[in-house]
Amino acid sequence: MPEQIQSIISNLRGFGVKRLAMLAGIAVLVMGVIGIASVYLNRPAYDTLYVGLDRADVNQIGLVLGEAGIGFDVGADGTSVLVPAGTTAQARMLLAEKGLPTSANAGYELFDNVGSLGLTSFMQQITRVRALEGEIARTIQSISGIKAARVHIVMSERANFRRDEQQPSASVVIRYAGIDAEKSAMSIRHLVAAAVPGLSADKVTVLDSSGNLLAAGDDPSNTSAARTLGVEQTVEAQIGDNIRRALTAYLGPDNFRASVKAEVNTDTRQTEETIFDPNSRVERSVQSVRANENNNQKQASTLASVEQNLPETQATATDGPQSSSQNDRKEEITNYEINSKKIATVSNGYTVTKMSIAVVVNQQRLVTILGKDATPEQIAKRVAEIQKMVTSATGFDDKRGDVIDVSAVEFIDGLDGEAIPQAGMLDSIGQHAGTLINAGAFIVVVFLVAFFGLRPMAAALTAKATPALAGPSYEDVQRSLPTPEASANTESAGVGALPGARPGPTPLDDLRQKIRPAPQERLARMVDLNEERTAQILRKWAAQEVAA
Repeated sequence: MPEQIQSIISNLRGFGVKRLAMLAGIAVLVMGVIGIASVYLNRPAYDTLYVGLDRADVNQIGLVLGEAGIGFDVGADGTSVLVPAGTTAQARMLLAEKGLPTSANAGYELFDNVGSLGLTSFMQQITRVRALEGEIARTIQSISGIKAARVHIVMSERANFRRDEQQPSASVVIRYAGIDAEKSAMSIRHLVAAAVPGLSADKVTVLDSSGNLLAAGDDPSNTSAARTLGVEQTVEAQIGDNIRRALTAYLGPDNFRASVKAEVNTDTRQTEETIFDPNSRVERSVQSVRANENNNQKQASTLASVEQNLPETQATATDGPQSSSQNDRKEEITNYEINSKKIATVSNGYTVTKMSIAVVVNQQRLVTILGKDATPEQIAKRVAEIQKMVTSATGFDDKRGDVIDVSAVEFIDGLDGEAIPQAGMLDSIGQHAGTLINAGAFIVVVFLVAFFGLRPMAAALTAKATPALAGPSYEDVQRSLPTPEASANTESAGVGALPGARPGPTPLDDLRQKIRPAPQERLARMVDLNEERTAQILRKWAAQEVAA
């Protein structure tokens, strides 16, 4: 066997049973901690499969996914199912084969189970309305912040004996979190109105899951007051932009402030006008009449006599006065069409009735432009020039009663421009808090395991066996023991020492000899300190004596 393996085995044997059991327990604990940490911290990300499910659907989906070997998780609300990222399409295909989910807000898949035989028109209409409600609810739930939605639609219906047609209406109940409910409600109203034929937005009512009314009735954005306010804000913003474009190049964006207040009239006006042009005429019709008359009159006269009174006697007529006349008449009538023009004007726009403008300029900027020696008269002259510039840029009109005021003042430092909120370090840390905590926990676990588990085990298993200290031989111990002869020789050598000979013991050596303990005491101390090592030294001494 290699020397390293032999050293490891010998070291393990030297640990004893208790130490080996402790090392085995530490190894199992370390591996368990590493395994649990790796599984918990490195678990796959989950994608939402379905939301707004019933309890029965959640249970059935869990059984199907478990049989297919697809991992899943249920949301904290118990109405959503999540699957590992990358398996969403596979899970949905598998659930579609099983006909899941079967929640009440199903969409057009309701028609998949509808047979063509024995289906009345009423059943077809109900199925169509249910499918439309389910599709609209799914679309509403796709909006960010909407957790669940339920839609009820009443379609238009015209009866035989009803004069007026019933208008369609709808109601929506939503459950949301972290959004502006009123703005979302207005968007939902227009969404539902656009999806249902003949439905207007003012017929859609939106409530939340707590029963609070979010939107109903007329759209407040279409009222005259809201329209007027919107037009005023638009006009003020346009005029403010004109002032900024005119002064930015000269003063800089941070050296002036402009405030505009506009009063507008948004009344609808209709004007009809008819104009006749007498100088422009067209001959429409001509009528001519001619008449000739000839009259001849002759009268017979009878003379008054006695014969007129006699019976059977005829009076003789004589010629009376005669007259004749001739009359010629010619009449011509011409009809003319007078040129006329009709103008009908309908105005839905607006007119500015009054405008008030206030502009403040940084006086320090004017001093910089004019120089340090600028006088108040020069500054006032420059302010007047700026006022003329603003008057031209804003369409100022004295007849309309507009007011404009331009002043030069000292600006406060630190208030130049509107501060744009920026995400700070704390916001960034908050957004990635979960990832940072997981990464930090994993690093700490790995460090603790490596420092307190793997490092001592590796040091203990790879360390070489410490060689036993070689004790002094028996002869060395005998020679080290003091003898009477050696003591006498030492004393004689100290008395009559020759020059150049080895010097005898000094008083310090005598003191050390007296302080040094006896060999028996030293052996007892060695036994107390380490019995095993002392036994090894004694066995070695015995082996050397036997060999000798």
